[in-house]
Amino acid sequence: MNDNLVLACPHCHGMNRVPPARLGEGPTCGHCRAPLFTGQPMALGVDDFRIHADRSELPLLVDFWAPWCGPCQMMAPQFERAAAMLEPHVRLAKVDTQAQPTLGQRYGIRSIPTLVLFQAGREIARQSGAMDANGIVRWTRQQLGA
Repeated sequence: MNDNLVLACPHCHGMNRVPPARLGEGPTCGHCRAPLFTGQPMALGVDDFRIHADRSELPLLVDFWAPWCGPCQMMAPQFERAAAMLEPHVRLAKVDTQAQPTLGQRYGIRSIPTLVLFQAGREIARQSGAMDANGIVRWTRQQLGA
């Protein structure tokens, strides 16, 4: 029986199998050899969003934002801090709704910033409004039952 997690690489988007017990040991991508976890959110577009939301087995926390949004700019460093606290058990990503309007429309984003938590390809929770790093971490863990 294979209990490995299937994870998408944040760099090349290749799929990798990692034993859960080794997540914290700095695993690297079997395709591009880059670290699977960087402690930083990754930017996602239409082409790679589904790979990370649907095929990767880690929960995915997405910050839908826009460069002209003041609260989004204030929350950006907080989201980066949260990435360092939540990885390797949650993958964090950012979607620029101005550059990727299709994704904003697909997920019905009406206000920004909006955090959407995905697990196994499904949206499991959503929160609008800027939050600090501790609030993001606390909210995410509550939604995951951790």
